[in-house]
Amino acid sequence: MDGANPLEPHETLKPPSDTPNKERVAHPQDVVLPEDSAVTKAEKVERHGAEDDFEESAAKRIKSDASAGRAVESNGLTKSERRKGVAPIKPESVLSNISEGAAHQGQASSARGKRKEKSKGQNTSRSFGSSKDEVGLCSSRTTKPEFSPAECQYGDKCRFEHDLRKYLREWKRADLTTFGGICPIWQAKGKCNVGWKCRFVGSHMKERHNEDGSKELILTENPNVDVATNGNGTLNEISTQAKSDLMKRKFETPRADEFNKWLNTLAQGIEEPQGQQSTRDDPERLDTEDGSANGHDHNQDILDRRVRYVSPPFLPSEKRKLYFGPETPILAPLTTQGNLPFRRLCVSLGAQLTYSEMAMSLPLIQGQKSEWALLRAHESEASPPVFQSRNEIVKGYDNSRDLKFGAQIAANKPWQALKVAEILTRLCPHLRLIDLNCGCPIDLVYRTGAGSALLDSQAKLDKIVRGMNAVSGDVPITVKIRMGTKDNRPNALKLVDRLIYGGYEATNYGGGGSGVAAITLHGRSRQQRYTKSADWEYIADCAALIKRFNEKDDRLADTIAEPDPRTQPAGDKVYFIGNGDCYSHVDYQQHLEEAKVDSVMVARGALIKPWIFEEIEKGQYLDKSATERLALVEQFVRYGLETWGSDEMGVGTTRRFLLEWLSFAYRYVPVGILEHLPPSLQDRPPAWRGRNELETLLGSDNYKDWIKISEMFLGPAHRDFRFEPKHKSNSYEIEAEG
Repeated sequence: MDGANPLEPHETLKPPSDTPNKERVAHPQDVVLPEDSAVTKAEKVERHGAEDDFEESAAKRIKSDASAGRAVESNGLTKSERRKGVAPIKPESVLSNISEGAAHQGQASSARGKRKEKSKGQNTSRSFGSSKDEVGLCSSRTTKPEFSPAECQYGDKCRFEHDLRKYLREWKRADLTTFGGICPIWQAKGKCNVGWKCRFVGSHMKERHNEDGSKELILTENPNVDVATNGNGTLNEISTQAKSDLMKRKFETPRADEFNKWLNTLAQGIEEPQGQQSTRDDPERLDTEDGSANGHDHNQDILDRRVRYVSPPFLPSEKRKLYFGPETPILAPLTTQGNLPFRRLCVSLGAQLTYSEMAMSLPLIQGQKSEWALLRAHESEASPPVFQSRNEIVKGYDNSRDLKFGAQIAANKPWQALKVAEILTRLCPHLRLIDLNCGCPIDLVYRTGAGSALLDSQAKLDKIVRGMNAVSGDVPITVKIRMGTKDNRPNALKLVDRLIYGGYEATNYGGGGSGVAAITLHGRSRQQRYTKSADWEYIADCAALIKRFNEKDDRLADTIAEPDPRTQPAGDKVYFIGNGDCYSHVDYQQHLEEAKVDSVMVARGALIKPWIFEEIEKGQYLDKSATERLALVEQFVRYGLETWGSDEMGVGTTRRFLLEWLSFAYRYVPVGILEHLPPSLQDRPPAWRGRNELETLLGSDNYKDWIKISEMFLGPAHRDFRFEPKHKSNSYEIEAEG
């Protein structure tokens, strides 16, 4: 049907004639934008006058052509060949029947068909049900022989089972047949710490014939493992007494209390006036050219404040020297997924530095068991990282004393951060550093004033870092930040400047910088969370600022102007780490070379393919087969059972965190079926078929398939077990990465 032409009313618009290109299916990015439509153009003519005024320049036409997919990329491919946001899978692996392959949730049924609506938002208040015996075995019997139990303090009032044979016969689920029916804990450590509750108890129990003719059930040890010398492999476990003292407020933190009093005094006496600019930023403010009264008043104000200034009660201790370099790729602190078994898996694949999950300061101060569990580390994380130092001499650095594991905390008040810093250094001997999270975008954290909220409270953040540095002994303090809280309003450059040089108080009263040892910048704002691409150009700008600071310190070395080492960052320099969208060794090297960062922190890239650290070390892509990837799942399960136990509850906990990891791992598209490299973290694959059934299963976005994978190693799930993905649409998002 013909229609009216808004530009030429005397002519009618006719439908296009049949052409050879009729059957060509346009890519969604090739559609005509409203800005280019006839109606929009007519409106411009009517509003602004002559149409000639809107003739596009040559530069604008080139830009428009590029956005429409007609420009040729540097790798020789046009955008129509490699579409932005779509994983470039080989045609033979792409499925037309999306129900047969992997990653098919929410795909279009046809080019012009209706899209399946996807649920959006977080699954808040997720419930995982429970995994426990119908009737539990009393702890007085758990690891004891049948006829020699410990005394139960509750006696006949105890609600747990005391009859061992009845418990094994009626209340405990049948043993698992996975791993050949052999308990992974007993196999690795020589003794199973959950005793009779173990789901593999048949592998380490026997019936002993006593001299009186009775038959007694006893637990056995692995004869091939020396139990006496083989510890549990877990570090930073604090004593029950220490937790009790924290809960009862009996654990004293004298250094933190004293320094916090000084901070309060500082705030009352000389805190930076509202809108005041540091004299370091504008040195002419001290000596105005015309000798005006404003300059005199400002000088007098500075002198008055210096009179009221009180020196800190003590200077920080000299810190242990750190090193970050190209050979030390870093696993980011990850809430939920960054648990001990996953970190242990990444270390086995080449991760050189690791962090705990983000721990909240107040629960730590209160001695909450669940929060302190986040700070446990495996003994493999206590080994030193790789150190080559090809082109750099690190003054005073002793690699043999270094270790991989650092703790990350979040705090919204200086007194909390100071107390936690002092407590951690006294109770956790195996810490490389303490990192302050200033990038967590989660609303629950942000609204309390912690996480990324500190980006807008830079004076408070400066106090926190300065105070933590003063009370942490020889443990260095680092921070992890974002570009800012709002899109298009980054303030990280200003914050980095303040942290390394010092704020208003420091520059005017000789306090120097905050003493921060390293800064990690995630190239996104809080508002972005994990959408769009990370801004590595902005990261490079911040890296240049820190480089100038380090070069200035090098010039002052061994001169009379060299500052007190106690006020300087560990290693006499501030290290700078970039974070965001690192998904291959190509990305890693590119960020090192172009952004000039010391090292790169990997987050989602490690969750999707933990062997990224292996790729970085070898400098090549690794096309892991489905069998090799399943072996990594098995390795995680073994580590999980060693961490959380092989009883019903431990198996349920291991299953839950395995499913949390698989909710990211399914996104991996094997490099062997990709047309173009490097892969992008932001690409979504169309429905695809793997090179075998197992590969297709590992790429499924259906959480029920994830449960099937877990059952290969953990058996059928408990009838009360429940699992809900963190995001309703299995979004490409991870929280509390910072």
